Amino acid sequence: MSTGKGKKRIKNVPVLYEETKKQRGVMLTDTAWSNAVIKAKEENVSVSEYLERLLRRVTAG
Repeated sequence: MSTGKGKKRIKNVPVLYEETKKQRGVMLTDTAWSNAVIKAKEENVSVSEYLERLLRRVTAG
């Protein structure tokens, strides 16, 4: 996901959300990981951003 042409990301400054992301660890099966990679590519985002969006949708409504 792009922040817009000419806009540079600055470390520890939130861009897409009200808070910065932190490195986390998750354990997934190969099948779940492959599905996440496929879905992320379809949406032109990273797997991290895909999971962020997915979990925000699930908890929001």
